[in-house]
Amino acid sequence: MTINIGDRSVAEYVDAHADEAFLGEDGLVGWMRIPSISADPAYVGEVRSSAEWLFRALRRAGFPTVEIIETAGLPAVYAEWPAAGPDAPTVLLYGHHDVQPVDPPELWNSGPFEPEVRGEELFGRGAVDDKGQVIVHLLGVAAHLHATGRAAPAVTLKVLIEGEEESGSPNFAPLLRAHAERFRCDVVVVSDTSVFARDTPSLCTGMRGLVECQVDLRGPDVDLHSGSFGGGVPNPVAALARLIAGLHDADGKVTIPGFYDRVVTLSDRERALFAKLPFDTDAWVRGPARSLAAAGEAGFTTPERLWARPTAELNGVWGGYSGPGGKTIIPSEAHAKFSFRLVVDQTPDEVVDAFRAWVEAHTEPGIVATVHRNGPGVRPCLTPLDDPALQAATRAMERAFGGEILYTREGGSGPEADLASILRVPVIFMGFGLPDDRIHAPNERVVLPMLRAGAKAAAYLWEELARR
Repeated sequence: MTINIGDRSVAEYVDAHADEAFLGEDGLVGWMRIPSISADPAYVGEVRSSAEWLFRALRRAGFPTVEIIETAGLPAVYAEWPAAGPDAPTVLLYGHHDVQPVDPPELWNSGPFEPEVRGEELFGRGAVDDKGQVIVHLLGVAAHLHATGRAAPAVTLKVLIEGEEESGSPNFAPLLRAHAERFRCDVVVVSDTSVFARDTPSLCTGMRGLVECQVDLRGPDVDLHSGSFGGGVPNPVAALARLIAGLHDADGKVTIPGFYDRVVTLSDRERALFAKLPFDTDAWVRGPARSLAAAGEAGFTTPERLWARPTAELNGVWGGYSGPGGKTIIPSEAHAKFSFRLVVDQTPDEVVDAFRAWVEAHTEPGIVATVHRNGPGVRPCLTPLDDPALQAATRAMERAFGGEILYTREGGSGPEADLASILRVPVIFMGFGLPDDRIHAPNERVVLPMLRAGAKAAAYLWEELARR
């Protein structure tokens, strides 16, 4: 079924109802007042209150099926609205209703859960990550229905909003598996990302995966006097330093055998599209990176390194004495934490196995090394540029923002890979935040015109997906 809606009627509806949706007590502002911090057990009740708030909001929006789904941890919210006609595609919209902790509270210019508007910006925890971007879709579906004059959307719309994304989504994959048939769809839409810049609207096409490990090295059974034993027994801290130093070569490449075997390299087209982005490396180094220089794998630009190349990072190292003054010892043990960002088609299991073998091969005589894996990890995900659903999202964004839409990826990791692998469908990242919205930091904010543009894009998206 083809449903054509007028851009003007969508825009007029969104502009007329944006204040109610975003600044009203029954809208985003009211939801932001609930401190739904999933990482802190003291806020379990607040996360449940947040789910109940969203349940009522989805009901008010017209979804005929809405329920709170219990997990082994914190609750998710699910809603469903069948399409207006037959043979329509089914879309699952993913987001989350939990938020990050607010520490340090003294750095906030206003209360983290007391939303405050300053000019065209709304400040408070959850403004953009992710409550604001969920509300975008409630306004968007209302605008879509208004413009079509129909009682139901052009696609069968399913909504799944989890309550543990900010604490690692420990129960999300089991939730997907338990309800896989119910969540069955043709495409997943995620609104939990950003555009490249306010004047450079973009779509994210993929996210890197992640797996973490800790390495423990043990030498002597106890700390030894460095005068009596120094030069005669292996030193675990020195052995660890040499191990770490060998993880990368002079060109910044990871030296673990097989590490790059399954990496899907960037195509010439993707590199050209990345190159169109007005990415200023010097400004990035001075600004968001707050670093003295850019660094990384030779032969790639900074965006390519951040979005499309795998990494092996040292996150922390400790061992021996680090208190005031001196303590002349040969330490008995040393430790380090590593994280690996993965790209398609790497898997956490294969990378950990290769890392474990590399550590074993580079462990010096007299040292016992143990590699501990921290959690299952997250698989990377990527949507091809020619995917029909991505092209539909591109057209919707072009209509909303009035210009060319470029493409990015994101270097972070999230549960989106579970959506892609368990439901076996493409994932479209259609977010409306900005890189300087200070997500996870004090003074989180969202730019209200970005939310309005997002609501228009969401309204057009259902039409474009129904047409594809």
